[in-house]
Amino acid sequence: MANVSDIWNLVGLRYKSHPWHGVHIGDNAPEIVTAFIEATPSDTVKYEVDKKTGYLKVDRPQKYSNVLPALYGFIPQTYCAESVADYCMEKSGRNGIIGDGDPIDICVFTEKNITHGDILVQAVPIGGFRMIDGGEADDKLIAVLKGDEVYKNWRDVSDCPVTMIDRLKHYFLTYKDMPGSESSRCEIVQIYGRDEALEVIERSRRDYIAKFGKLENKLSIAAMEAFALGFNMKKLPL
Repeated sequence: MANVSDIWNLVGLRYKSHPWHGVHIGDNAPEIVTAFIEATPSDTVKYEVDKKTGYLKVDRPQKYSNVLPALYGFIPQTYCAESVADYCMEKSGRNGIIGDGDPIDICVFTEKNITHGDILVQAVPIGGFRMIDGGEADDKLIAVLKGDEVYKNWRDVSDCPVTMIDRLKHYFLTYKDMPGSESSRCEIVQIYGRDEALEVIERSRRDYIAKFGKLENKLSIAAMEAFALGFNMKKLPL
């Protein structure tokens, strides 16, 4: 009799995994995480995963001259809800913040010229932005590509040149706004280091399990129910 892990692996051989739910966050998370890359600095449109199908879709063309300074995507099997929002309120002193209902976003610095998304990379979190978007927690984690020759010695956001952090900050504060607009819907209330980034990841994993449960177990139950249904149908008289 196949166990839960065997069933999960067999399904993965037949079907492409959903990048949010079907890709494992990594055995060494939160210190090293799998990141699904949606967009790169060379993209002139913003791509994001369609939550229902798992395919990349065009979210919107880049309207202005904003250039994404790093690889951008999300961490699979994470979810921004109550636990992440509570941490945002605890650290920022704000009230009434809720989670944005998305996986945790991550930016990955690398010296390599990676020109397309829809790929998985191993990333080492070193910090993040505590961003609030319309009253919703919308953390943007900062990471470096595992093994990258230029950035591999960065252990904390304090190791990054200020100009690189400023570029990321400017991008996220302006990419949704019209030029010359007097107010922004997004605000970055804090820049935090590695320890807080790891805490955000752990909380987002708890939020994910609270929302979706352990999908391997659900898959096993569904497979057993399908087997039982097929067995019972064979017993029905023709």
